[in-house]
Amino acid sequence: MAAHRLHAVPVERVWGRRDLPPGFPAAPGDAPTGEIWFEAPAEAALLVKYLFTSERLSIQVHPDDEAARARGLPRGKDEAWFVLDAEPGAVIGLGLTHHVSGEALRAAALDGSIETLLDWRPVANGDIFYSPAGTIHAIGGGIALIEVQQNLDLTYRLYDYGRPRELHLEEALAVATRGPWSPPPAAASEPGRRSLAAGRAFSLERWTAGGEAGDGAVVVPISSGGAIDGEALVAGSVWSVAGAARIAGPGLDLLVATPA
Repeated sequence: MAAHRLHAVPVERVWGRRDLPPGFPAAPGDAPTGEIWFEAPAEAALLVKYLFTSERLSIQVHPDDEAARARGLPRGKDEAWFVLDAEPGAVIGLGLTHHVSGEALRAAALDGSIETLLDWRPVANGDIFYSPAGTIHAIGGGIALIEVQQNLDLTYRLYDYGRPRELHLEEALAVATRGPWSPPPAAASEPGRRSLAAGRAFSLERWTAGGEAGDGAVVVPISSGGAIDGEALVAGSVWSVAGAARIAGPGLDLLVATPA
């Protein structure tokens, strides 16, 4: 069988929630759960998380492949977000409103005015955003989303609203794009397979019809329905593919991400 269902691991975050949807494991005790990681092998190109936010995440940035490999890491961190649920007024900050100098960005991070530099965008259910490495960003509160990313756990925080967590100002300034967000284009779509983004690191599609998921792909059902290699696809699960996996059946609605 080429498709393998990944194990879900809850991760405590200060900005997380205690009221998770049914079926998701919670962090121990009364700790807020911010992320559900679906454990992938270290060599896997892609990683999937569910995020549940009650407060804004830090204003942060991730390195690209070149910067990460200079540190001895296997890859950088492009990521994409598919919004499952957003409370009224929910926002995501993505890129800056205009280009700034390195000195201006440093000063804004130190005095907190970087909040006003960030381009805060209203979000709604079904929105998709592909954030290339180097993009300054922050996910707002009141959002549940699926995050597909390159398989790297490395974040540089520029600003954290006074929370007592470590910042990484010099590292962030070295890799940040100091201007507006530029989304990658979508590729050509076909019936039952809509291209959402064709990024440098991976492509992301939404499937409502069957087909074959290729080697290294991750499959994320948005709702329950259909099957992968004969196993039922249920919402809240994530599947990795080694070789090729057949997706078929009625009621399909899923994300398929494939490494570039």
